[in-house]
Amino acid sequence: MTLRTLLTSGAQKLGIMLSDQQADAFMVYLVELEKWNRKINLTAIRNDQDIVIKHFLDSLSYLKGFVPAPALRLLDMGAGAGFPAVPIKIAHPEIGVTMVESVNKKASFLRHIVRTLKLTDIVVVDKRTDELPPSHHRTYDVVTARAFADMKAAISEGAPFLKPGGLMVLSRGPEETIDEGSVFKEGLIIEKRLDLSLPHSKDPRAIWI
Repeated sequence: MTLRTLLTSGAQKLGIMLSDQQADAFMVYLVELEKWNRKINLTAIRNDQDIVIKHFLDSLSYLKGFVPAPALRLLDMGAGAGFPAVPIKIAHPEIGVTMVESVNKKASFLRHIVRTLKLTDIVVVDKRTDELPPSHHRTYDVVTARAFADMKAAISEGAPFLKPGGLMVLSRGPEETIDEGSVFKEGLIIEKRLDLSLPHSKDPRAIWI
């Protein structure tokens, strides 16, 4: 199976139909990620197939947690090499995305990939999440976090950025739990938890909304 087929069939299993143009963008992303990874440490995963499954498809699984729509605004905390924000943006170009990444070299890669893929309405902010100005508070429909501390920290840092009725979508290992009281303390409720395995893999994930 080619990497492209691995990607498109895996996305289909998640309910996402990628166009040829979108699949092309993912393949360019893969090449650029590997090129930059030789110079700076963007990801410990270096095998092509693993990148497709554990980064691209894993990122697309976040779309199980919310319904993309034009004018929807998403904030990704600790964006790293762009996961899950860039794959979500490729699959749904109509949404607005802000990626927060405090490590300068990673933020430089994010700007490079945004330019290379000619993505629009996507912004890179090279600050820590807790350094974002108040103009970001209560602004976003969806807040995501992937490689961001533990769930409790992600919830306490992300909650102030959500609009009333907004959703925080977190993907964790199935063994991780969260105390409902600490969620309620931040003005949120646990809407649901979705358990799934990544396509073409037995890797389990729990998506908390």
